[in-house]
Amino acid sequence: MSHHWDSHFYDHKHNFVSEYGSELIDLLRPQKNERILDLGCGTGDLANKITHSGAEVIGIDASENMIHKAKEKYPNIEFKVMDAVNLHLNGNFDGVFSNATLHWIKESQRLLAQVYSVLKPKGRFVAEFGGKDNVKTVTDAIITSIREAGYSFADQDFPWYFPTIGEYTSLMEQTGFTVTYATYFARPTKLVDDKDGIKDWIHMFGNNLLAVVPAEVRGDIIGKVEKKLYQRQFINGHWYADYKRIRVMGLKE
Repeated sequence: MSHHWDSHFYDHKHNFVSEYGSELIDLLRPQKNERILDLGCGTGDLANKITHSGAEVIGIDASENMIHKAKEKYPNIEFKVMDAVNLHLNGNFDGVFSNATLHWIKESQRLLAQVYSVLKPKGRFVAEFGGKDNVKTVTDAIITSIREAGYSFADQDFPWYFPTIGEYTSLMEQTGFTVTYATYFARPTKLVDDKDGIKDWIHMFGNNLLAVVPAEVRGDIIGKVEKKLYQRQFINGHWYADYKRIRVMGLKE
């Protein structure tokens, strides 16, 4: 998976990611003097909100561009470029928080083991990410358009991990977590740009789907995807993505 994220494009066209994540902070309930790890912090907006509680936050992300932007925006918070499945951190955390990140990590069992290892006893893990059939209408249209253009697309080319809630909570329990909260829900998400919203979404999040086709034909494929999705996903003058989310909380016993 590519980690070359456009941090400016992310902040200005896809700020809904961090806006929806604000609800997750309520589930985390950070307290003064707690130590919280924001796993997949992006450009740091949610890490900054967590600090308003008086908690100390460390934000990590695999993208150098995202971390560079986060450091520019919030110089008083510690941010590190780090792979979530190889956590190299000193000391234990009262909480690990993750929003819109875990579906990018296919090594889910290894990820959960890493999270468990950095938590204090009774520490909590709170996360939200894409679940079964997340953005399925959009990704089906992309894959169909790729194949119609004469290119192959295999299961292993799909860049995300979208589990069922039962699958993921079972993995948490196998790791040692006590699952105290779990929900799966649909959240149709309005995209920022009324005209180019779906194209912008594909450029930001779907480039890995298009890795199987030459760069010079991607624009044509995206145009065909837009036509396929127009009747279903362009609603009352706005583009929507068919998000399905999982939200969980687990305790380290």
